[in-house]
Amino acid sequence: MTKKFMLTFAAAALMVASAAEKHNITLLQPSVINGTELTPGDYRLELDGDKLVISKGKQKVESTFKTEQADSKYSSTSVRYANADGKMKLQEIRLGGTNRKIVVAGTQTGM
Repeated sequence: MTKKFMLTFAAAALMVASAAEKHNITLLQPSVINGTELTPGDYRLELDGDKLVISKGKQKVESTFKTEQADSKYSSTSVRYANADGKMKLQEIRLGGTNRKIVVAGTQTGM
């Protein structure tokens, strides 16, 4: 009985852990998110509920976000910025192959 419970619990935990949506993004320039500056390079993007996590190796930055829908699909994943005090603040991420864009908390579209 205990083994069966543990296996069921482990399977449920794996399903919950895999519920986060994951993407890869490339930052082509120094990018600020939630006050942290990220160097150019390839990063892992995770979306879980309203939490956005961008990570590379041990570096990890979290923020909240909202999703907006576009009229048509984006052909590739791209990053949009807003210039704030001479730094490029990550504003939104347009997900390639979808019509969704991720708007990072604290930024506004149309800037």
